[in-house]
Amino acid sequence: MVAEDDEKQAELVRRYLEREGHTVTLVRDGRAAVEEIRHRAPDLLILDVMMPKTDGLDVLRILRAETYELPVLMLTARSTEDDLLLGLDLGADDYMTKPYSPRELMARVRTLLRRTRPPGPRPAAEPVLAVGTLVVDPHRHEVSVDGARVECTPGEFRILAAMAAEPGRVFTRQRLLEELHGYARYIGDRTVDVHIMNLRKKIEPAPRRPARLLTVFGVGYKLADPAKGAGRAVS
Repeated sequence: MVAEDDEKQAELVRRYLEREGHTVTLVRDGRAAVEEIRHRAPDLLILDVMMPKTDGLDVLRILRAETYELPVLMLTARSTEDDLLLGLDLGADDYMTKPYSPRELMARVRTLLRRTRPPGPRPAAEPVLAVGTLVVDPHRHEVSVDGARVECTPGEFRILAAMAAEPGRVFTRQRLLEELHGYARYIGDRTVDVHIMNLRKKIEPAPRRPARLLTVFGVGYKLADPAKGAGRAVS
């Protein structure tokens, strides 16, 4: 689905997507985007920030509040870091500023679809990952802490699944960026920091004194089992 009020921009994106074999639904305002997503359940949303009736950021707030986990790639004419971080904080998976290269946009679409809906059946023996009472189920795309379900965005889930597969390993920001997007040329380190901050709010009893998702200063982050006395980190 493409939510873009600029008709020329929307048609350009539609042509490129259809050239790659995608079926595309176009909407011109945020309110229509929310209603169509509820009705059609698309595989990916390309979302412009500046739209009539309901802007892109409010669309994202609504979708994440309703626990929609579809990947969202935001488009905006705004280019400040604050705007980027706000979009990511609300649950966007990727972010491009206008003007952008349609070919790069298609590359990012392919990456998001590949990482959120891998082609072919999942392996039957794909293991459930447990780090103490934190459980990540890649097959069901579910996370729980102390038996309680935790809702994660696709980006947050990819980071957590990668770290849960290797508990105790220190992941650099660069490595986590690769988990998120498959590349890091256009995305800054702050992207990872925002996802880590949001994950701590969801999986830590005291997010300001994390016991699971730890900072290794000057290096990156690691996932630990608090019951094993791995120590604490300052966010």
